[in-house]
Amino acid sequence: MHTQLFTIIFFAFATLFSNVFGAPIETRDVFIPPILYPHAGTVWFVGQFHNVTWDTSNRPAQITNSIGMIVLAKGGIIVSGVGGLNHPLASNFSILDGRHEVHVPNVKPGKDYAVVLFGDSGNISPDFTIKK
Repeated sequence: MHTQLFTIIFFAFATLFSNVFGAPIETRDVFIPPILYPHAGTVWFVGQFHNVTWDTSNRPAQITNSIGMIVLAKGGIIVSGVGGLNHPLASNFSILDGRHEVHVPNVKPGKDYAVVLFGDSGNISPDFTIKK
């Protein structure tokens, strides 16, 4: 009698767990939109305003994180200070917008700057130039 009760309880829990853990999970995709601007050959000047733009045409139906942040990188490394992670060029916007205006910070001139778009995933622009 105890064996039959144990078997019934065991299979009841097994069925419950298989239904809970076997339920389909809502599929979400990582969205890595290509940055269109700035592009190679772009020149920004300190103090100017520019619209960083990216392609949203191939966005998936479900996106893990649509809240964006734009930071500046130099030589492939995110800059510290203004324009970096603690003081981004822009934050708290939808990456589905396809563009966001940024203010070029007072940084050392160089030809190896890039913008990084964070949100669902990080995406980096080609290198461009910043001048004083």
